[in-house]
Amino acid sequence: MCMAVIKGGWGIVMSCWIKGVCVGLLLLPLGFAAANAQLRGHGGPVRALAVSPDGKNAISGSFDSSAIYWSLTRNVAEQVLRFHESAVNAVAFGPFDRIITAGEDGRIALWAPGGERPVRVLEGHTAPIVALAVSPDGKFVASASWDHTIRLWPLVGGKPYVLEGHQQNVNGVAFIDNKTFVSVSYDLTLRIWTLFGGAPTIVTLPTPLNAVAVARDGEIITGGADGRVFFVSRDGEMLGELAAGETPIIAIALSPDGNLIAAASIRGSVAIIARKSRKLERTLVGPGLPVWSAAFMPDNKTLLTGGADRLIRRWNAKTGEHIGSIVVGEGKDPLAAYKGDHGAEVFRACIACHTLNANEGIRAGPTLAGLFGRKIATLPDYYFSPALKKLDIVWTPETVSKLFEVGPMAYTPGTKMPEQKIGSAEDRAALVKFLEKATKTK
Repeated sequence: MCMAVIKGGWGIVMSCWIKGVCVGLLLLPLGFAAANAQLRGHGGPVRALAVSPDGKNAISGSFDSSAIYWSLTRNVAEQVLRFHESAVNAVAFGPFDRIITAGEDGRIALWAPGGERPVRVLEGHTAPIVALAVSPDGKFVASASWDHTIRLWPLVGGKPYVLEGHQQNVNGVAFIDNKTFVSVSYDLTLRIWTLFGGAPTIVTLPTPLNAVAVARDGEIITGGADGRVFFVSRDGEMLGELAAGETPIIAIALSPDGNLIAAASIRGSVAIIARKSRKLERTLVGPGLPVWSAAFMPDNKTLLTGGADRLIRRWNAKTGEHIGSIVVGEGKDPLAAYKGDHGAEVFRACIACHTLNANEGIRAGPTLAGLFGRKIATLPDYYFSPALKKLDIVWTPETVSKLFEVGPMAYTPGTKMPEQKIGSAEDRAALVKFLEKATKTK
């Protein structure tokens, strides 16, 4: 994700993932000491988190194309769910102990704990799904997608209701009550919808919106690409705003009692905000990498976060303390060797989705090792969208520069990469120069 303004954005080489080759669930023989309290199991960044209502279990989704069902009482991964062809971007707990996962492949899978295959698969979106929300009465699951739509899926069966109107990627969705819900988009709008009737109330904000949550009293909290948190009433009235940081907010979590907000950023910090007073209470400083996901426990103070270091970490949000021992070495800056290099700083947001070394594991996109001289969509063992395979582009300093000069929509039509440009010729030149030396393979 090279401009880091959209939840779940992409990097230089477009929309490509390793295919899931196994469908089913595996019991992990992995245990974690209670003193550690960190959960390790994913092979890629932890993209999504949800905690069960009783706080005994969690579900996580990752760029590695898997979801993991965790026991939070035993600190153990109980099941690995493999079904999606690519990143699992959203997870939720549904009624009847159902686990719900959704991904870059545009599909939603409903699982029964212990089942070897999804009990139901919901299909219809034509682009990645990046957020899920279950209605309070458990009758519907809402999905937000980069196809610019929201879909309401009856969990008892039947066709979804398709809601249109957003002009860009829809990045977040949350229910206000059983009949009302809210969506947020890269198009700068927050929309409040009433189920099955009427035009939505539209609130236009000054920045692309990446995440949303709703308090029990109906207040809406949304996070933007400019680092601000906005507060909106259920009727669409602006109630306030707060600068939570200087970098894009990519995840929002709200404590069950509605008192605390966790706003996670692309640079790896999490702002803890007192909702009613609109005050920044403290900032949780993690490993210095993007924090993609966050979820509160039922005790209203324990916060789980997941990020690019592939760990699920626990925090006391009221004190700011990290719960359990801190894993050593996970916070290493992958660009430390390029300190002072302007091109490396331009590239810094891209490390959320791309590695420079082929041996560094899976992220949102493929490794950039050996980038120059390679034809687009030809890296072995990665799944590329069909549109990219038809393009006759070879990655060179000139073509990489052109990609960010005119934007991916114009240069690589059909890509799932969100529109993003680097307007400064100096910045583009610095980025290309950096990539030339950093992506060379021996």
